[in-house]
Amino acid sequence: SSILRADTGDLALSTLASLVENLTALRRDGHNVILVSSGAVGVGCVRMKLKTRPTRLPELQAMAAIGQPHLMRYYDELFSALNQPIAQVLLSADALDSRTGYENLQATFTELLSLGIIPVVNENDSVAVSELRFGDNDTLSALVAILVGADHVFLATDVDALYSKNPSAQLAPGEEPAEAIREVHDVTAALLAVSVSKTNSGSQWGTGGIATKLRAAQLASAAGIT
Repeated sequence: SSILRADTGDLALSTLASLVENLTALRRDGHNVILVSSGAVGVGCVRMKLKTRPTRLPELQAMAAIGQPHLMRYYDELFSALNQPIAQVLLSADALDSRTGYENLQATFTELLSLGIIPVVNENDSVAVSELRFGDNDTLSALVAILVGADHVFLATDVDALYSKNPSAQLAPGEEPAEAIREVHDVTAALLAVSVSKTNSGSQWGTGGIATKLRAAQLASAAGIT
């Protein structure tokens, strides 16, 4: 949830605006674009003036229900300023469990894209149960990309590279600083290294982290998506 400021939890409007401008430009260049966006729980927390993200499932679902319409309002206003229509698509994991559900989703995305719409996708957090959740939007991004047969997946982050360890963590005496890894040749090995170094942590407002991005990249690349 890097669309939220880590220090205050407020929406990072400049980040949102930049994202909207870039996606609209891609659409105008003839590319089909789907945005998978997190942030509903974080926005709900801001609306309710909470200082930390809840941990209990009912609280998380309530915050998602509160935050989702406000998040979409911001997206709609920004995209509308550029005359780019959007649509909200809330997914639950059980929708992909059956062939019929899978094909229905494919048909929906195909129709939206044919109309020049940018679908804004999020997990339906307000009703999803722990046993039937995607868990994070990196995984959801990869699954949606596979569903629609995308050519590319872009996983946005506020970190400038993959690192050998958490670059923000305080170093112990004599400990080597984190090194940037600009190119990953073996995702499985990178995942193991991340697990060992325990750098899989996103912001307090989100559920993702570098490990979820590596797993999403692994899923997408296995399906021939770059």
